[in-house]
Amino acid sequence: MTGPVRLAVIGIGNPRRGDDAVGREVARWLRGRAPQRARVLDTDGEPASLIALLDGLAAVWIVDACRSGARAGAIRRLDVSATALPSELTTVSTHGLGLAEAIELARAIDRLPPHCVVYAIEASAFDHGSSLTPDVAAAVAETGRRILAEISAVGARLEG
Repeated sequence: MTGPVRLAVIGIGNPRRGDDAVGREVARWLRGRAPQRARVLDTDGEPASLIALLDGLAAVWIVDACRSGARAGAIRRLDVSATALPSELTTVSTHGLGLAEAIELARAIDRLPPHCVVYAIEASAFDHGSSLTPDVAAAVAETGRRILAEISAVGARLEG
């Protein structure tokens, strides 16, 4: 491969809305732990901003809160490189469009990286001014460890 390996983790969420902040918390946990070749970013999830962050990446891991009916803190890994997010998975958004729509728009305009994985963490509380609930907070480090392992494997493959 020529040029730098372009890897990123993007944590999505509102830090002032309880479990909605989980994506940003995973990004915070990864800072200082992720290899230098991987950028660790966060955003509120506004679709145009998210799509701009995807531009030029070879691989991305996106972390966001979701509501699917699973137990709070459950971690779902979804490879959306070639398929859409499942319809039963609702990510939490304060915008008119959610993560699923942003991913499909990025795919339609050829801005979705070839390797794109979403980690959706089941959330339970979104009260303004609250912090993560204990079950969701417990998922932060585990999600971070899973992403670190994937960064290592994918980064090595892209460099080879």
